[in-house]
Amino acid sequence: MLRIVLVRHGSVPGIEPERFRGGSTFQLTERGIEEARRTARRIAQHWRPAMVYTSPRQRCIDTGRFIAERCAVPTRVLDDLFDLDYGEWTDRTHEEIRAAQPVQYRLWKTQPHLMRFPGGISLQDVAMRVADALRYVVATHPDDTIVMVGHDSGNRSLLLHLMGLPLSAYWRLQQSPCNISEITIGDDGATLIRMNETAHLEAGDAPLE
Repeated sequence: MLRIVLVRHGSVPGIEPERFRGGSTFQLTERGIEEARRTARRIAQHWRPAMVYTSPRQRCIDTGRFIAERCAVPTRVLDDLFDLDYGEWTDRTHEEIRAAQPVQYRLWKTQPHLMRFPGGISLQDVAMRVADALRYVVATHPDDTIVMVGHDSGNRSLLLHLMGLPLSAYWRLQQSPCNISEITIGDDGATLIRMNETAHLEAGDAPLE
């Protein structure tokens, strides 16, 4: 049986107040580094992964490095752990877009599966990429535990795919920075064990603020 520990990268600039980040290059903030350390500690205590796969974005690579070092396992970039490309909306705040393009912004918030970002891509594009990443992991690690470090949109799309839910349910899921979700895949299909777990970010040391 394959066990996937799915992690979102740690905090970066542009989460609060929220901007459309996508393909932007961001480094982890100090908070994000501490989140990654605590996530690495939690994973090392609870699982024995054979490999850590990350998105090619630096924020995911850095988060994955903390996990891989703590668990003493290799890390590898998996290009198909993809994030949304918001095109012309990239680096702009939600307030800016809501004011400038209210119809398209409302479409994104109410029917995300119908949205293609101006100059960017759609959720369907992301879903196809992360499904390819999943197929690779299933074929390569049928009996292993592995960690996948990705992005908010990519992780949501992957979870929806595994649960057999449509992309229209995108906003029903939450993916907080450095959260942990766990999925098993075996002869009986996929089972969601946990989703968006963040208790480890307040465990042991003082809670993050």
